[in-house]
Amino acid sequence: MCREVDLQQAVLAKNDATAHSLRAGLTARGTTVVNLLSSPGSGKTELLERELGRARERGVPVAALTADLATENDAVRLARSGAPVKQVLTDGLCHLEAGMLGRHIDDWLPDGTRILFVENVGNLVCPASYDLGETLRVVLASVTEGEDKPLKYPTAFGLAQLVVVTKTDLAQAVGFDEAAFRAHVQQVNPGVDVVLTAARRGEGVGTLLDRALAAGEGAPVHTPVMARQHPSHQHTYTDQDHRTHGGQHTHSHTHTGVHTHTHPDVGTHDHPHTGPHAHAHPDEPLVVTTAPASAAQHRP
Repeated sequence: MCREVDLQQAVLAKNDATAHSLRAGLTARGTTVVNLLSSPGSGKTELLERELGRARERGVPVAALTADLATENDAVRLARSGAPVKQVLTDGLCHLEAGMLGRHIDDWLPDGTRILFVENVGNLVCPASYDLGETLRVVLASVTEGEDKPLKYPTAFGLAQLVVVTKTDLAQAVGFDEAAFRAHVQQVNPGVDVVLTAARRGEGVGTLLDRALAAGEGAPVHTPVMARQHPSHQHTYTDQDHRTHGGQHTHSHTHTGVHTHTHPDVGTHDHPHTGPHAHAHPDEPLVVTTAPASAAQHRP
């Protein structure tokens, strides 16, 4: 058990070091990274598509990288905004890591990009443990998911620097208790802002863009209590004008370095992070990248 814990800490310490380097490099380029976390079906792709469209209308250079286990569906949707979009297929891996993000944007991210939105894999467990070098971490939850979501996923919500409620146009139909949700958010992350959105109505669209631009320009970013309790994992971001703003966060590390997953149909297998394979689409702003299926090492 001690060896396993040591491996976990070593893997995550390496990720944090990579994230620190990635953050510094992107900051030097004038790019602010926004890490979007949510459960599947929260409506973050719908909201992100509209945020990208709003950015294009305002002349703000933005890009998006979206991660899924399979399909290019989200990238195709996001590309309708006209913004540069890259799809990453994780071949079963439940989250992105800083090294993966760095490799995928290395030869792709357009020069002059002010905001890079990263739509993480739909999952509120694994992604919460990995710093991607972001300046702003946002957790989204739809009204259909219930008011106790923050209590069920305290690490994800506890490390959020902004919480976004989606699909509020359905709140009355599903009996969503906004006051209870806000209270539960504050229970795990005192002081964090909660904003309401209904993307299909256009309500709240532009909020993420405004928050990201402000953070990139040096505006204070919420520092979760959970981050303050673990100063070794706090991060300070400096923009091109060398203005420092708090955007510190830490992670509750609970996953091994090789990411072992058990499935009833194929048994247990590990997913090492090797050999990305890129597919370029020269006529579109969409690029799809996936790890080859052979990267999964199966064992009985």
